[in-house]
Amino acid sequence: MRRGIALFLGAALVAGPGLPAYAHPSHPTPTTTPATTPATTAAAADPVYGKGWSRRAAIGGGPRQEHSVAAVGHRVYLLGGIVPDPAGGVVTTGRVEVYDTRRDTWSEAAPLPVVMNHPNVVTVGGRIYVLGGLSGGASWQAVRDSFVYDPRTGRWTPLPPMPAGLERGSAAMGVRGTKIYLAGGMRTLTPGPGGLQDTVDLVSSYDVVTGRWESLPSLPQARDHVGGAVVGSTFYVLGGRDRGQVNVRDTVYALDLRSRRWSERAPMPTARGGIAAAAVGGRIYTFGGEGRHDGTNPNTVFSEAEAYDTARDRWVRLAPMPVPRHGTAAVAVGGTIHIPGGGTAAGAAPVDVNDAYRP
Repeated sequence: MRRGIALFLGAALVAGPGLPAYAHPSHPTPTTTPATTPATTAAAADPVYGKGWSRRAAIGGGPRQEHSVAAVGHRVYLLGGIVPDPAGGVVTTGRVEVYDTRRDTWSEAAPLPVVMNHPNVVTVGGRIYVLGGLSGGASWQAVRDSFVYDPRTGRWTPLPPMPAGLERGSAAMGVRGTKIYLAGGMRTLTPGPGGLQDTVDLVSSYDVVTGRWESLPSLPQARDHVGGAVVGSTFYVLGGRDRGQVNVRDTVYALDLRSRRWSERAPMPTARGGIAAAAVGGRIYTFGGEGRHDGTNPNTVFSEAEAYDTARDRWVRLAPMPVPRHGTAAVAVGGTIHIPGGGTAAGAAPVDVNDAYRP
């Protein structure tokens, strides 16, 4: 059943594996964060492919988690995140790698000017925009730093920082025309049991032409580690969690970008946070995740793949992920969805797995 929620507009998302070649002076080199589980390169001894799933070349630079992806042409860009630290645990990186979907090969690109995990990333007009994210260190804090990358020149250009109060990482992202939409996210993530996770309900937009930020009606409830996509004139925010890995949600919120009102749509079959999501046609595909699955195993990694039909307001269950993961990201290229990296155990367990799903 669809439940309406009317909310109106109120007041005005080439370095080594550990660290990038350079960092912004306002952000010191991050310290190592302990991993809750050892890093690994596979989640199952014999992953089962087929039914739309295929294995692609492993990430060239090695395991990666809590990153973002963007597509330009036939190439997928893998940006930021956390990677295993040779000294133990994991460390935040600014590394950017490029996957050529035609050749099934990896290469390096210029690193992010600021190391980030959970960066807010989208492509607009053939350029990649990064609008804030979370820092490295013992407690990951939201950073306002924003940049745009032009694949033709291979260079990052600074943008004005996100307005104070709008900074966060792990937001749902969507694009319509020249505007980038961000919903939810978090300002602090302190890794480890009981660490602070302050989920937000903020919704905002950024116009890549005018450089103007605008605040939009807040989410009905706060969310982070959530799926997001714009289909037509509607911005969808799917699943996610609220202040902790086990506090997962099955909600689907839809913001009409013309009326600027929220409504609630058919819930996800499986409540999950830390999911990857990508739109192909009128469907939004969601993959994996982390959170409370049942009472006996309160924090697990999900293999579920489910698609939401935006026209019919219905969900369809798909063949499960061959390698279940959370903290990953998805992007579509020519109708195929690419899902590189992620974690195979609760918390931090980065892998170099690179799979593709063809609906």
